[in-house]
Amino acid sequence: MIVDCAIYRDGHRADGPEDFSDALGEARSAGGFVWIGLHEPSQEEFDLVTEEFALHPLAVEDALKAHQRPKLEVYEDSLFAVLKPVVYEPESDAVSTGELMIFLGDAFVVVVRHGEGSPLKAVRQRLEHEPELLGKGPTSVLYAIADAAVDHYLDVAVELQNDLEELEAEVFSPDGGGSRHTASRIYNFKRQILEFRRATGPLAPPLARLAGTGAFGAVVPFVNDRARPFFRDVSDHLSRVNESVEGLDRLVSDILSAHLAQTSVRQNDDMRKISAWAAMAAVPTMVAGVYGMNFAHMPELRWVWGYPAVIVLMAGLEVLLFRLFKRRGWL
Repeated sequence: MIVDCAIYRDGHRADGPEDFSDALGEARSAGGFVWIGLHEPSQEEFDLVTEEFALHPLAVEDALKAHQRPKLEVYEDSLFAVLKPVVYEPESDAVSTGELMIFLGDAFVVVVRHGEGSPLKAVRQRLEHEPELLGKGPTSVLYAIADAAVDHYLDVAVELQNDLEELEAEVFSPDGGGSRHTASRIYNFKRQILEFRRATGPLAPPLARLAGTGAFGAVVPFVNDRARPFFRDVSDHLSRVNESVEGLDRLVSDILSAHLAQTSVRQNDDMRKISAWAAMAAVPTMVAGVYGMNFAHMPELRWVWGYPAVIVLMAGLEVLLFRLFKRRGWL
């Protein structure tokens, strides 16, 4: 569906014709641009946009099917960028991602949104209150969307850091993270980090290109050269996010290793205790087994104190073994 369509002249929103072709022509003649927002458009809806703005068929296919990595593609008549906004759900401590496909031309911006958690509404409101920035043309829209998405990455990274601290406290608690659900929580957290990394990691090269710090500092068409410092700022923020994600991933791997080591130590302790009790149980079993054999001639069979002596012997051996295992920390 078409969420919003507007013409912007000199940084201010202006009423324009509903027909996309007429709106584009009016924007070009007035030195402005058209900004169209779509949410999971149908094939028919997007065919109209494709025809009016001459979008490349490969980029159109990506925009309709979604499930793309963050990237930046340059075509003859437009620039195509993919961003993945991230949403943190505190109820389930889960990370989910959406997708933003941005077509940027000389006098138009077409933004296609898939999923939830998009910053577009807030971005449009912010830009409409900053006419000086909006007056820079379509480049300002691309910058504002990227800036909003990356800033939200920083917020999500902080939330994940808090969750990791809670998980770390659980693993290194006095009971040693003995809950049977601890390992599954650690593994689930690692999956959230992986989902977050899929959104932030591949975005670094496209932002570097927009900032002019990519391969050979090549100029990206349809992007105002004066916007490079702004994209460099967004790229710096993304670098902080990626460093934070790398740190979270290393820490959760270390926590998982520590948990497995603690589990192994506890199992060894349990096996030592079981072995100690089994050894203590074997002594009276052995003595009783000897005297349970049906032989006619066995020592002390007819001795009055034979039975009490055997009981005392077994009890003494049990006490001796108990003190020995206790001293060595097996019990």
